Amino acid sequence: MVPRSISADAGPCRPRVEGEREREILDATLEVLAEVGYDLLTMDAVAARAKASKATLYRRWRGKPELVVAAVMCHHAGAGAVPDTGSLRGDLLAAYCGTGGLNDPRAQSVLSAVVTAMGRDPEFAEVYRRDFIGPKIAVSRAVYERARERGEVHPDTDLTILGPALAGIVLHRAFLLGEPVTPELVGRVLDEVILPAALHGPLRSPHDPADA
Repeated sequence: MVPRSISADAGPCRPRVEGEREREILDATLEVLAEVGYDLLTMDAVAARAKASKATLYRRWRGKPELVVAAVMCHHAGAGAVPDTGSLRGDLLAAYCGTGGLNDPRAQSVLSAVVTAMGRDPEFAEVYRRDFIGPKIAVSRAVYERARERGEVHPDTDLTILGPALAGIVLHRAFLLGEPVTPELVGRVLDEVILPAALHGPLRSPHDPADA
């Protein structure tokens, strides 16, 4: 009798993992990721934590990169929605301090593991940038573009520079300086750096006659 392999278990007639069971597996993935990091996370470890077979995981996810990215995206469920509070400050606070935001301790632990993984695993980095970072950039762009229409962002402000600035400053303070991430910290960075820069625009406009 030929032993049944994982690939055989993953045939098209097998039921897919979905609903609450899928959420349990993704939660287990985040727990293992936060505890041991990406390098030491294995499909076996996640299966054991979720009380599932490894074949069950492979029926739903092709491998570790896809599983981890799916878990991160599940933890940030709703992050793809564009906040609409009526102001740039309110929108950015809602985006960065909501569930799974920068002030979420679990999100910080996961992010630390993810950053390390991106430097070591090109396949994971590709999947993470495509499936998670890409949609986040789109949400940020939409927030700033709408603020520009309200007159809160200078017409010549380069959103490819300004857009990632808030996360960059806050994560620098969290990971390098050891400062707790709180809504108050995010608000200070907004009030002292991001909002003034957004409204002021570049020191010299690209349309400045001096550049002609």
